[in-house]
Amino acid sequence: MKIISISDTHGKHKDLILPPGDTIIHAGDISMKGELSEILNFFEWFTSLNYKFKILIAGNHDFYFERESDQTIKGIIPNGIIYLNDNGITLEHVKFWGSPITPWFFNWAFNRHRGEPIQRHWDLIPNDTDVLITHGPIFRTLDTTKDGQHVGCKDLFNKVHEIKPQAHICGHIHEAYGMVEISGTKFINASVVNEKYNLVNTPIVFEIN
Repeated sequence: MKIISISDTHGKHKDLILPPGDTIIHAGDISMKGELSEILNFFEWFTSLNYKFKILIAGNHDFYFERESDQTIKGIIPNGIIYLNDNGITLEHVKFWGSPITPWFFNWAFNRHRGEPIQRHWDLIPNDTDVLITHGPIFRTLDTTKDGQHVGCKDLFNKVHEIKPQAHICGHIHEAYGMVEISGTKFINASVVNEKYNLVNTPIVFEIN
């Protein structure tokens, strides 16, 4: 399966140039303020893309998904879009799991305090996950800010290195864009914008068995 990974489009999705593939994954922050109009604009674009599978999680800017009920959210998601929120799906024998949760930072959407409050979410991740999608990175892997600080999640670090998925896709820390392979796991920060919200990065493409 050829996977196209993007994150942190922040309303600039229509300016992206996307390569061909089988599956596209968006790792959150489709909007700037999480307003319904932004979400619907993104859905219109995402639905039109020519991929067999289209997977989405929310990010810390996407307040709509935290504010509204599951039933309301389900009612606006078009057919053909797979929205994951601490749950998973198996597609062509590949097991995906997605979560929007990030460590607490200025009371953005889907923030949880480090330690037990955030660990509850990571405990839900199945051990046989092939592709893990979280909005934020793990600690010390594609999590370095422009000030040189590592701001990824230590609790998620432990979980990912325990289950060893084939790939972990995230975004959130714009300036940490890139891909690195560690102990058989492809770690991908797919943020397409930089810290100034300029669209400068290309989608990251990889294949999975």
